[in-house]
Amino acid sequence: MAYRIALIANRSSGQNSRDAEAIDRCMAGLGPDVFRLDWEPGSDMGAVIDRALAQGAERVVAAGGDGTVMAVAGAMLGRGVPLGVLPLGTFNFFARGLGLSEDPDRAARQIVDADPHEIRVGMVNGRPFLNNASLGIYPAILKERETVYSRWGRFRTMAYWSVGKTFLRYRKPMKLTLRHDGMTRQVRTALLFAGRSAYQLELFGIAGADAIDADRFAFIIARADTRLELFRMAARLALRKPLRGRDYELLTTDELSVETATTRALLAFDGEKSRDAGPFRFHMSQDRLTILLPRNPTGHAT
Repeated sequence: MAYRIALIANRSSGQNSRDAEAIDRCMAGLGPDVFRLDWEPGSDMGAVIDRALAQGAERVVAAGGDGTVMAVAGAMLGRGVPLGVLPLGTFNFFARGLGLSEDPDRAARQIVDADPHEIRVGMVNGRPFLNNASLGIYPAILKERETVYSRWGRFRTMAYWSVGKTFLRYRKPMKLTLRHDGMTRQVRTALLFAGRSAYQLELFGIAGADAIDADRFAFIIARADTRLELFRMAARLALRKPLRGRDYELLTTDELSVETATTRALLAFDGEKSRDAGPFRFHMSQDRLTILLPRNPTGHAT
């Protein structure tokens, strides 16, 4: 059955010849009734989705990386219209977790032969996220990554280089107050990481995938609090052999409130970042997102 499909793309994709060519090919592969709408980062994605549905879209495809996919998904919560993902980013964690190929042409064929499935997504202070949200050194890594990307290009090797540069600048752990399940505790940590992607956790050998399956968060609280310990932890993550209890503590819950010692803190969510005022409240979305799962998944889908 052929559906009327709206393909939502980051406007900058039209300025990147590789992405523009991939989108053109994939639009032809998605079927005979496909139209494209561009989105400017920072503008109202909800208005773009409204336009897509007003033009009769029965399915929506987000073309881009995890940040673009997150923006589209957030605007589609509770709408009941199936969302497909065309991976064009650097890491494409959400698409890979769905079992989609990182090759856009093959992913387009998988989207055509896919079934709708409802999921809940993570929320932090009203912001939706699909893979993860975090406080501490990871948001700092993302900030450094953008500087590296602007100079050398958006390559995974450059992303890894930004990790080392950030670790070398690390000074001291954060002081956090955590409230969950009727309990309050204080921790000192370089990183609080809220995981919502079983694929991403398993990719790095981190425990907690079962919590994702149970509609909960896998909160990773880093134990490393010196530069040397951070480098050692990163090395074990690269080998997919982090040590639970030594490198990190795992906390699983469906709601967590986090107070920081500073008035504002840098928050990362699916590769995007924002300096926000606390406290930070993590919870599961009430509305559900309808996603398209391929019948012929690639790799290890979760």
